[in-house]
Amino acid sequence: MSRMTYAILVLAATLMMGLAFPIGRIGLDEASPFLLMGIRFVLGGAIMTFAMRKRTQPRTPKQWGQAALIGVLNSAGVMGCAYYSMRWITSGESAILTFVSPLLVIVLSALFAGVRYSARQWIGAAVGLAGVVETFGTGFHVSPGTFIGLLGALFFASATLLTKRWGGGFDSFVLTGYQMLAGGIVLLALSVVSEHPHLTVNGTTIGVLLWLVLISSIGQFSIWFYLLRTTDPARTSAFLFLAPFFGVLGGWALVGEPLHWYVGAGGALICLGIFLVNWRTKPAVRATEAAAKIAGV
Repeated sequence: MSRMTYAILVLAATLMMGLAFPIGRIGLDEASPFLLMGIRFVLGGAIMTFAMRKRTQPRTPKQWGQAALIGVLNSAGVMGCAYYSMRWITSGESAILTFVSPLLVIVLSALFAGVRYSARQWIGAAVGLAGVVETFGTGFHVSPGTFIGLLGALFFASATLLTKRWGGGFDSFVLTGYQMLAGGIVLLALSVVSEHPHLTVNGTTIGVLLWLVLISSIGQFSIWFYLLRTTDPARTSAFLFLAPFFGVLGGWALVGEPLHWYVGAGGALICLGIFLVNWRTKPAVRATEAAAKIAGV
């Protein structure tokens, strides 16, 4: 794909990811977190699988299991942790913690897939992480929500690498539907056993669910899985540092969460980190080629 197409798709996906946090936070005033997320992904997955029923479907029990595992990690694990963490922290803080995942992608790729990254790329990941921390400012405090948010980041990184490894055997849109459906079922089960499920049906919850299902589920995941399947996951994941920036801005605009000068400083560091990870030079091509090991090429 062209650089322009790639940039547009990445920006669209990260904007959708970031805005899902404050919009979901609005919904949490009317619904319990696991129930809200479960409905989101079951509806999104059902719509997606029905729409894609004539496309190539998983052929073996192994492929069905792969799609289900990606869904448990990506939909249930990531978003379940993110929204549950909002019991203790703001939607902006939850977004920031969730999107520490790009650094974890690089670390896990290096440890378990033998991928070699240049010093510049490691520095870029560190700078992007520093931008995420700077976006927190001086108000950061440790709480149960902090650790739950970081667990979500680990789930996100793991799902990213598995999608790159297995995604070539799937139609991207079919995989999107089934992984959402699997994650949604797990979240509904968690709602039954771990919380007092409740949902107030009104204009707010209907609007929130429409956005979360159509934009932040079907639209976001379709774009994201396509990008992971066709590009280097570490390079693409570096752009995830933009999502918490959009999440903090969305929290300010939509739910009145505070916005401070250090958010801009953090955004500048995030952009610099993305540039360093993605800036290509001839010696660095080796790292990009090594990433093919993740896909089993």
